[in-house]
Amino acid sequence: MTFSWRPAPGPVVCIGETMAALAPEPVAPLRSADLLRLDVAGAESNVARYLADHGVPVHWVSALGNDPFGQRVLDRMCASGVGVSGVRIDPARPTGLIVKDPGPEGTRVHYYRSSSAASAMDPRVLAGDPVRGAALLHLSGITPALSASCRALVEAALPSDPADRPYAVSFDVNHRPALWADGTAAKTLRTLADRADIVFVGLDEARMLWGGELADAQAVRALIPRPAVLVVKDGARAATAFLGSATVTVPALTVEVVEPVGAGDAFAAGFLAGLLRGSDPVRALRRGHLTAVSALRVTADHGPLPPGDLLEALLDADDPAWAGTVGIAYPEDVGHPSSLPEPGQ
Repeated sequence: MTFSWRPAPGPVVCIGETMAALAPEPVAPLRSADLLRLDVAGAESNVARYLADHGVPVHWVSALGNDPFGQRVLDRMCASGVGVSGVRIDPARPTGLIVKDPGPEGTRVHYYRSSSAASAMDPRVLAGDPVRGAALLHLSGITPALSASCRALVEAALPSDPADRPYAVSFDVNHRPALWADGTAAKTLRTLADRADIVFVGLDEARMLWGGELADAQAVRALIPRPAVLVVKDGARAATAFLGSATVTVPALTVEVVEPVGAGDAFAAGFLAGLLRGSDPVRALRRGHLTAVSALRVTADHGPLPPGDLLEALLDADDPAWAGTVGIAYPEDVGHPSSLPEPGQ
């Protein structure tokens, strides 16, 4: 199956806040941890880093404090091959901080981002480079929750008439309940999502936002009918893409999960990379799942992609082989079972 919609040639630009990140190493509840690893974390910058891993030209636009955390973020983005010419250094506001607290019920996240440099972003960032030269703008539902000026930025990037913007827009709903104290999340995120060209949303978060009676991905599509591409992720089970009149579902891979934060961003980047390469919908969804594995197997938000030969083999695998894949063997893994089932299994 093929799908003809693609953005015009040009780079992807991801706009959003990235913070310094602290997490227990090894993975353990925060209160019992002896060591904390310093990393960086941000939904849009995660997407940018994975797009760069896939060879897609990409820029990240944001604001950072003039502090060591901000320099750490900037250094990490540069080292990942992401363009940072659109990043502003704010001398008066700090870089945000996120602290992860893994536990048996999942990972809790504590934010220290109030009045951060990125929270002061506003629509003026759309007028500068590299946004003016973007073919695709990637945004998430986190940004409009940070401040009134950030909400104005996202609304300006997503006018009601798509003809009023010079680029295509990808939007990950990325609902963070703690950031929406004013109770406007459901209406705002649905409106913004329905104005985008490509939308990512989890079935669980759609139910949290728009009603637990949403039975399946088709029900979500009925709520968000306008985007050319809608991807509904159903946790560790599958992802469904609605592309025009076509509907494609690809099951997720069975892998051991070390820490789940960042996997949704990785999936979005993999799917976008596939779409930008002109891949058919199945291969684009598979690339999304394979990229998500990179985040699931590490404690950080960003991990290395599967080895290139294995990645290509899984993209090309027939449906039974894909569905039968258990685990992804990286070169550093010792005694890991084969990632592809033996012929005939």
